[in-house]
Amino acid sequence: MTLAQPEKRQLAWITAGAVAVFLFMRFLPTGTNLSHMDFRVTGANSIETCDPLNPQFIPVVAVRSPVSMVARFPAALAAGVPAAGVLTLKTFSGKPIAPEDLVVVHTKLLHLLVVDPTLADYQHVHPEPAAMKGEWTFSFTPRLSGVYRLFADFTPAATGRGLYANADVAVGNPAGAKAGGADASRPGRGAMASPNWVLERDGGRFELTPSARPVHARQPTDLKFSIRRTDGGTVPMELVMGAFAHLVAFDTARSGFAHLHPMEANLLQPPDATRPTLNFKITIPRAGRYVIWAQVNLGGRETFVPFWFDVVE
Repeated sequence: MTLAQPEKRQLAWITAGAVAVFLFMRFLPTGTNLSHMDFRVTGANSIETCDPLNPQFIPVVAVRSPVSMVARFPAALAAGVPAAGVLTLKTFSGKPIAPEDLVVVHTKLLHLLVVDPTLADYQHVHPEPAAMKGEWTFSFTPRLSGVYRLFADFTPAATGRGLYANADVAVGNPAGAKAGGADASRPGRGAMASPNWVLERDGGRFELTPSARPVHARQPTDLKFSIRRTDGGTVPMELVMGAFAHLVAFDTARSGFAHLHPMEANLLQPPDATRPTLNFKITIPRAGRYVIWAQVNLGGRETFVPFWFDVVE
């Protein structure tokens, strides 16, 4: 069958239009210029990307990450003094990691977990992109002195799975303080705390209930987090990072962490106002002393509550 001249012209226009659309789409910006190969580390003892549906304790410090992180500050840090710093994130091959290279997870591109040597001071901050590609600005106020550890938690667009990096920063005593007087590495704080699954403060009773006691290494453990007001009133829970609670677990060596989100199907569904309860899951690889910090927003005020516990073989 032979096409008539008008039909040939129509087909030519359709073909030309399709080619034009293809070329237009081909040269549109696609976001990240990084690929999954930029987040691979050759050899053994390298960190694995994390499946958010199977939260585990990640040994960030002991393994090689495909991302390097450097934290720098314009002046020496001191306990009780606000500090503004800059993070530099690069892939294993040295490519800078910019905002377009990451995806938003729980309302933020980059989560920074900040903890002191005794785990008595935990803070969760969110760095913002700086003018220089690969640099991110952030600020925090260390409450104690000692070598703080910064854990970065983020998800590259090229992989779609969580990755991590870490850096250490030294915090000195405040001006005029006696040497060693505010040293968070001294006994009597954080890491020396006794195990507790219940903590009462500010008129609230915070409880973290494991599915089995004691918690065993390498076995998945269900956790139930609940809050009650001691006067029986309602608990004004509000969203924080797209959920009504977040849990972060550390070991006393600060070898890594686990960032836990509620297992509820609808994270935006408010829990019961008088007896709010949320469910979590975790797998811890080794025996030892651990702390889980719970972060909640109560009436517009963020509250952090620590639960200390032991893990057995």
